[in-house]
Formats: sequence, structure tokens, C-alpha cells
Amino acid sequence: MASKAKIEKQKRNARLVQKYAEKRKQLKEEGDWAALDALPRNSSPTRLRRLCALTGRPRGVYRKFQISRIMLRDMALDGLIPGMKKASW
Repeated sequence: MASKAKIEKQKRNARLVQKYAEKRKQLKEEGDWAALDALPRNSSPTRLRRLCALTGRPRGVYRKFQISRIMLRDMALDGLIPGMKKASW
């Protein structure tokens, strides 16, 4: 499980990306690379990491559910995800 500080840092970076998104888009269209370099590094969407919304686990996260594979399995077995059930054949 990721530390709370790591999860909060990720949230701050996401807000920063959202704040500078329009400005970054405008500077890219103009081709003003010097001004783009002057923006904060963490305002780039490439620097965001997808984390599990429940545990903060950085690997094995499903985009559709925003949770890790482990939590997805646990929640599916408990019946918390509608329409998902254990396969049997």
C-alpha cells in the first residue's frame, strides 16, 4: 500500500496538470518551446502515475475501474461490482 503522502502528492500533481492544461495546449500550438519549458515540470500529464483509488498501488491498475487487480478481484468476489462474477466453465 502506498503511503498517504504519495497519494496526496499524486492528487496535487493532478490538480497542477488540470490547471496548466489549457496553457500547455496553447503554447504547443504556437510552438513556443521556451515558454513551455518555463512551466512547472509536474504540470505535464506524462508525469502522472495511475494509482489504485483504494490502496494507492501503482501497478496492475485497471483504467475502467481505477482500482488494482487485487482489489478488483476482492470486490468482484464480494459482489460489489455489478455484472462481474467469477468465471466457471
